[in-house]
Amino acid sequence: MSGRLFIVSGPSGAGKSSLCAAWLKQCPNLRLSVSTTTRAPRPGERDGREYHFVDRACFERARDAGEFLEWASVHGELYGTRARDVRALLDAGYDVLLEIDWQGAAQVAARMPEAVRIFILPPSIEELRVRLNARGQDDAATIARRVAAAEEELRHADEAHHRIVNDDFDRALAELLRIYAQEA
Repeated sequence: MSGRLFIVSGPSGAGKSSLCAAWLKQCPNLRLSVSTTTRAPRPGERDGREYHFVDRACFERARDAGEFLEWASVHGELYGTRARDVRALLDAGYDVLLEIDWQGAAQVAARMPEAVRIFILPPSIEELRVRLNARGQDDAATIARRVAAAEEELRHADEAHHRIVNDDFDRALAELLRIYAQEA
């Protein structure tokens, strides 16, 4: 029996990663597809766990060979999802979670229209800015780019089947779990 594909998108700082991590802990049949990126690892990140970290030339060879289900340029870095990884998990009967940007979500939805799309929204742009600063991982210029990108990303929230405003973590997680129970 084949699993279901779930795509979670939203701007950097909206809480996607935290919500997805909690969701994965509560749902043993749900597996995270690990994306590939050209960006450098952040403190505490490990290759193959958060991302497959590769150089630009390696990424471009894989992209040109058609190995990605989706790929995008985000904040000057390349991100992509290897099709074979997703298909192997789905064929094994697992539900698969893709945590990707709106561009990637649109590409996957075009190729796999049965995918369930969920968009995580911050309560406001100002709260998003506060969250990005509080992470302490990016400099001011990077945060400014992320906020500008978030404003564009939010214009695509209505493309998702479900939208969740992450103004309260427990409530947002409960909504994710409700959607999963309804759609799985």
